[in-house]
Amino acid sequence: MNDCCAVVDLRQYTLHPGRRDDLIELFDKHFVDGQERSGMHIVGQFRDLDDPDRFVWLRGFPDLPARAAALNDFYYGPVWREHAAAANATMIDSDDALLLRPLRLGPGYPALDAPRPDGVVDSVIAGAVYHRGAPDDEFVEFFTDHVVPLLSATGAEPVAVFESLVAENNFPQLPLRAEVVLAWFARFEDDAAYDDHRRRLAASRRWRERVLPELVCRSVKPAQELRLRPTAGSQFR
Repeated sequence: MNDCCAVVDLRQYTLHPGRRDDLIELFDKHFVDGQERSGMHIVGQFRDLDDPDRFVWLRGFPDLPARAAALNDFYYGPVWREHAAAANATMIDSDDALLLRPLRLGPGYPALDAPRPDGVVDSVIAGAVYHRGAPDDEFVEFFTDHVVPLLSATGAEPVAVFESLVAENNFPQLPLRAEVVLAWFARFEDDAAYDDHRRRLAASRRWRERVLPELVCRSVKPAQELRLRPTAGSQFR
């Protein structure tokens, strides 16, 4: 497994209409380097292709104590102090956040020492968040044995799979959703490759008649499907 991070935050922000590019400019210019200097790994930041006012990002930490130390250092430090007002002015809601741990980090998931890219990309990062009933519900085994083979066969081999890390929020200034989830992400070269995967998956009789109904049965509410475009400064692309 990629040795990036034992603890990951998945954060999704609802923004004021038309303000997403303003936040992305601040983020790519100031917040990536600022957070990494505080001890975090900014895995990726994305435009939600299905919601023009949603910004999605992932950041990682070596462990829970490192998370608390890094977040305290950044949010009480000079970079956030200088740019917090401008960032907060773009946001309606920044509390949609999940605390996760990796189950699988494959080739294509950004390593700690990966160079920081810069430039427009056509790739798509897509996946889903499944809402589970309990940590011991055997959802992970079902996903690994039945969902992953179908995703892989239709062109969406997961690059990263996470599940909820059930632990106390050690930086309560930033709330976390009290949910048990499994989240996965795959990488596609472009929109056409993503669309091809969706067509192939929809055409799969096994998916339609067995796997998808079982996924729905095992979930406590509908899955959140994610279709994301990396920003110019996103490592995960």
